[in-house]
Amino acid sequence: MEHAIYLRSAIDKRRRIITMAKVVKVIELMSQSSKSWEDAAQGAVNEASKTLRNIRSIYIKEFTAEVDNGKVSNYRINAKVTFDLERGA
Repeated sequence: MEHAIYLRSAIDKRRRIITMAKVVKVIELMSQSSKSWEDAAQGAVNEASKTLRNIRSIYIKEFTAEVDNGKVSNYRINAKVTFDLERGA
């Protein structure tokens, strides 16, 4: 599993800029569709959304296709999905 750290700026009460680290989680998924690579990407997001909240982005790492009788029969992707981690109370 991978973690990514993004920096964001916030302004405190005295109007000074403060830099805060934001930690996100990155998971890798594979998906396929008989329609298109875009449909495979949407399928990955739809499936991840069933168990993850706060999905922020999808990065398509690899595109492949299955070929049957000279025609593309399945579009496949290997993707990284990024989501925000929730802070405990």
